[in-house]
Amino acid sequence: MPEMVRVSYGTAIAMGLIRAKLLARPTTAYLMTYWPGRCSNDCAFCAQARSSRADLEKLSRVVWPSFMLEDVLEGLKKGNFARICLQTIDYPGMVEDVFDLLEAFSDLNLPISVSITPVDSETLERFKERGVDYIGVGLDVASERLFREIKPDLSWEEVWDFAGRVIDVFGRGKALLHVIVGLGETDGELVNTFIRAREIGADVSIFAFTPIKGTRLENREPPSLEHYRKIQLAKYLVSIGKEDAIVFDGDSIKGFALSKDEVAKIPTTVFMTHGCPGCNRPYYNERPGKEPYNYPLAPKREDFERTLRLIL
Repeated sequence: MPEMVRVSYGTAIAMGLIRAKLLARPTTAYLMTYWPGRCSNDCAFCAQARSSRADLEKLSRVVWPSFMLEDVLEGLKKGNFARICLQTIDYPGMVEDVFDLLEAFSDLNLPISVSITPVDSETLERFKERGVDYIGVGLDVASERLFREIKPDLSWEEVWDFAGRVIDVFGRGKALLHVIVGLGETDGELVNTFIRAREIGADVSIFAFTPIKGTRLENREPPSLEHYRKIQLAKYLVSIGKEDAIVFDGDSIKGFALSKDEVAKIPTTVFMTHGCPGCNRPYYNERPGKEPYNYPLAPKREDFERTLRLIL
């Protein structure tokens, strides 16, 4: 059984493991497998990558300090969480650690999501038997032409095949395909990725690229908020089968061909965090005080309407 587990900073506050103020309370407990070294993979954007010089406690812009597992289990009982989301990095024995942690979580009666690199169907079946109901699939790069450059240890089709296996085991909508906006992909590639995910029965959770000092992509700029909002709306339109309403100029989104009635029906959830049930992922991509790429709570109506006017 692992002695330690990493906990996202906000989750640790909600558990009472750290004393600090919460601007938005996480509704999911975000945990990560503990390993004293770096991930064996070398994703260009990731602080945990084997060639990264970034702080080992970071994932995206969030700090994930380590705690004794027994303290984390006690904190989970106090945190009033809707689910557990277990992130993984690759290292020898990682899958065995995941099974041990699932066993440790079993008495909590919380639904569990696991984000993991491709594993076989037998492992997925064992996850399901131990209370896992959603799997996070790290496609990350929405461009096949850029995939190997950014994620050199995996292949594009390998990840899509894994998403298909997840759907075979868990059912449609239970594979959460993670996609990072701002890695050099085109809008057309993003939309095609959303369409392919819908067609195989996967859901999509998008993140804004966050440059982390010490990673290979530390000098890349994050996407503008306006551009990210266009991608959020495009993802929503694909999800309801209205991708024909996305207007392109070449391979970039120019606008949206929507009637006033269709605009009025756009839900505020379009600009909120989209993930497993109970996930709000506050301030994962941005610092507090800035307008978030993904709202952890429903935005005010005036903010929502202002954003729509900006991108329509």
